[in-house]
Amino acid sequence: GTNMTAFTILGSAGHAFANGIVTFGLMASASAFVIPLTLFFVGTRLWALGRRHGFMTSVQMFRDRWECGHIGTVIFVVQAALLVPYIIIGVMGGGTALRAITGGFVPFWLGGAIVALVVMSYVFLGGMRGTAAVNAFQTVLFLSFGAVALVVIGRGMGGFPAAMESLLASPATAPLLTRERFSPLTFLSYTFIPLSTIAFPHITIFCLTARRMAQFRRTVIFYPLCILAIWLPCVFLGVAANAMRDVPRIESKLEARQAIASAPASMSADERTALRRQAAGDDVVPIMLERYAPLWLAGILGAGIMAAVMASDSQILALSTMFTEDVFAFYGGKTRFGEHVQVQTGRLFVVLLTLVAYAVAMRAPQGIFDLAVQFAFSGYSALSVLFFSALFWKRSTKWGALAVAL
Repeated sequence: GTNMTAFTILGSAGHAFANGIVTFGLMASASAFVIPLTLFFVGTRLWALGRRHGFMTSVQMFRDRWECGHIGTVIFVVQAALLVPYIIIGVMGGGTALRAITGGFVPFWLGGAIVALVVMSYVFLGGMRGTAAVNAFQTVLFLSFGAVALVVIGRGMGGFPAAMESLLASPATAPLLTRERFSPLTFLSYTFIPLSTIAFPHITIFCLTARRMAQFRRTVIFYPLCILAIWLPCVFLGVAANAMRDVPRIESKLEARQAIASAPASMSADERTALRRQAAGDDVVPIMLERYAPLWLAGILGAGIMAAVMASDSQILALSTMFTEDVFAFYGGKTRFGEHVQVQTGRLFVVLLTLVAYAVAMRAPQGIFDLAVQFAFSGYSALSVLFFSALFWKRSTKWGALAVAL
């Protein structure tokens, strides 16, 4: 629930809408294998060190491991900068989902603001325990409603086999059922993306705050099964949306995609950006619900989608915790002003961070999937070197850690 956000629920469907079934192989297959391994080999060691030394964040562990005060601050700045895009996609997901579910009655800017305010409020008041409880509840909602949505939409389309046959029969859509749109080297490069998970500050903090080592066992065992249960419906629905020629909003996306493919070189950058936004498939699952599900059921299933979209709470909480512990307290703020001011500073940081994320989300030119992979995931995959070096390489140094951060 902490790791699967709007990126999975809306972003994967949008990416599959444009690129096909290969989306599942790019992210879900590798993640199901790599993420449990990193939790087993890295997460358990982080927990043991946190238990022994009282670490709350990864920066505290790095500072203790390499005796690097200011270099730890540099690492914090990089981690914070890379996490902001992850928070942004939560705001974008909320705006996209509410706009699609209401048929445009709730505009993108208002939907994003509603999600940002709701998430900010319960992170502000609930802290770690409240966020963890909400994450668990959100995931149960989506796992349940996602299965129902798959069945309802499939029946409404006349069965998924018929939809796949129609895609296969058209030369324009047949490549969506292959890996044709990605070279073997590009496909292979995506297998490194799941290394980012163990470097996410929110995942690291959850590892450090687990009650017992035994709690990792269930996560490692069930993680691949949960990835299958969440990613398969999203990717499959995204691909199947290409067969919905009778839905005007889907048809306009397909026409925009065709216009991009045949666009002359003289087309301006603004025109290309407008076409890309029109062709984006982040909202195809809510559109399919609106088309094929009864109104009452579409509302319930839409609530499940919104629950998963709002999982950016953990990222906001993680950055707030890191700021108060790794900057405010480290540089003497807690000693000078007390714990009460430290808590209030963390809450103020939550508000400022949410406002920044909202402002950027309103102007983001990229889709949810690309924004997350190109910035947050790729950056944290590179930072995962810090964790492997700190835990498994005795000769690693603070200067090497600084080089990685830079």
